[in-house]
Amino acid sequence: MELTILWFLVGFVSAAPWNSSSAFYRWEYRGLKGSGQLAQQLALRNALRYFPPDVQEQLAPEFAQELRLYGHIYMYRFCPNLEMKAYPVEQYPCQTKAAAAIMHMIMNNLDPAVAQFPQELVTYGGNGQVFSNWAQFWLTMSYLSQMTEEQTLVMYSGHPLGLFPSSPGAPRLVITNGMVIPNYSSRIEYEKLFAMGVTMYGQMTAGSYCYIGPQGIVHGTVVDGAALRKRYQQGWLMEVTNSLDHCIERLREARKRKEALSLGYHGNVVDLWERLVHELDTTGELLVDLGSDQTSCHNPFNGGYYPVQLGFAEAQSLMASDPAAFKGLVQESLRRHVSAINRLAQGNFFFWDYGNAFLLEAHRAGADVGKPGASKMEFRYPSYVQHIMGDIFSQGFGPFRWVCTSGDPQDLAVTDHLATSVLEEAIAGGVNPAVKLQYMDNIRWIQEAAKHQLVVGSQARILYSDQKGRVAIAVAFNQAIARGEIKAPVVLSRDHHDVSGTDSPFRETSNIHDGSAFCADMAVQNFVGDAFRGATWVALHNGGGVGWGEVINGGFGLVLDGTEEAEQKARMMLSWDVSNGVARRCWSGNRKAYEIICQTMQENSGLVVTLPHEVTDEYMLQQALRA
Repeated sequence: MELTILWFLVGFVSAAPWNSSSAFYRWEYRGLKGSGQLAQQLALRNALRYFPPDVQEQLAPEFAQELRLYGHIYMYRFCPNLEMKAYPVEQYPCQTKAAAAIMHMIMNNLDPAVAQFPQELVTYGGNGQVFSNWAQFWLTMSYLSQMTEEQTLVMYSGHPLGLFPSSPGAPRLVITNGMVIPNYSSRIEYEKLFAMGVTMYGQMTAGSYCYIGPQGIVHGTVVDGAALRKRYQQGWLMEVTNSLDHCIERLREARKRKEALSLGYHGNVVDLWERLVHELDTTGELLVDLGSDQTSCHNPFNGGYYPVQLGFAEAQSLMASDPAAFKGLVQESLRRHVSAINRLAQGNFFFWDYGNAFLLEAHRAGADVGKPGASKMEFRYPSYVQHIMGDIFSQGFGPFRWVCTSGDPQDLAVTDHLATSVLEEAIAGGVNPAVKLQYMDNIRWIQEAAKHQLVVGSQARILYSDQKGRVAIAVAFNQAIARGEIKAPVVLSRDHHDVSGTDSPFRETSNIHDGSAFCADMAVQNFVGDAFRGATWVALHNGGGVGWGEVINGGFGLVLDGTEEAEQKARMMLSWDVSNGVARRCWSGNRKAYEIICQTMQENSGLVVTLPHEVTDEYMLQQALRA
């Protein structure tokens, strides 16, 4: 039976206005403040152009009210009156399997079990959207239901520009999000453009329809109780508490018993950091060995960071009524935040930045995070990319993922078994020690993930794999689909946070030291190269992870349907999708990337990469510059 969905907006116009249940989430209305009535009229006109003239008069006051309250027109009236989730792919009305798979992925990104603020079309990260308004959702789903193998749907920052003639080998969907002219890619301009409904923040896998729930990232680590309860109910937290005393007590107990414990604290993390300092100063006991921060500091003044001086409701109110005062409190809180971390770090405590611009924003706030003699990309504490991920990316390993569009857990179990077998066979055939360790970690992850039932939303899995592993796993899946062992197509994807997908000087490319860390050629080339090597859809975004104007990133979706064509596309596209980034990291001077790309060239005669020659004579350089 097909999923019953009314694809046309007009049928909803007579409905009563829908109000967001996300009472904890409110955009402050400052995007168009000071811009005058003409700018506000433009925002309203932009929203109404989705509708015929005979209903615009009815919708205009409602949309104007949303603009006043939330600083953006979400069109809440058109939020679907159906259970939003990833339905089995055969239930979607479509002309092509690729379109049905894309619809499956879109609805997963908006599933309340998966999404952070689904009514605002936000999947994760505080403002990472799938679409800018609900009209775009309906129009996109309508286009996808009509699309043939000789059409491509083009998306401009959430807006479906339309279906355009193309070839069967072309992508069925091309997405761009936030592609703003560089001189205007600032937070202030973003707020104006977003308020007008002409751009949006797609984060990484939100706007590319490839998010797979908390296996990808456990988002929503904020002071909001609803997010905390969701993660507890899904099994990602073992315990929750709002008591600092209880936190300290449980930490001591767990350390003493060597007990594994995931404990969620409902409160402001600065209070917790400062309490840990108090315990150290009064008892001499350091209760934590490792620490990081996942606050959405790419969006610190719009709800990504809540200052310790205020309660949750007070902070929301001030954010809307006095943005300047709110910003001041956020920056004061960041300074306290860092001060507590610095005190703990004087002991045997190791802190790293998750890569979400925490240290960057703390630095901008005047916090003591400087590192003597360092470049502007380095701080006192490392980014986890610099300290942990850098060499993994250089070896071609990154977050590869797949989705079983049947929605059947048994299909996921089959893919888990196939992926494990592929990796075990690779180890048995002989791989270098570093690769073997990564493969063994992946095998354990798959086994443990299945045991602990980590799936939320679509039947998906993620693991860190290199080029060989990704291609071999894809081929195994495609052949299993052809044999009927997997009942429906499988979508391959990855996080944009990967070997080649993202140029981000404070995260993914923070360990690029040839001066090119601020260049975005790699991510753009990856988007283009994936498109003509067989990707079913491709996406390119401004922003994601560390914030608007700080990063360019891209991703893809590749539908495996059991055909020979799908296997050829997977081999070609997945190889490029990894080798591009390894080659770039090699050229920047990374020795491990050099070794991997040389090995890959030996295995593929069609790959010819420009290799760097070492320049080691510092005296020569100094003498040349003196002359």
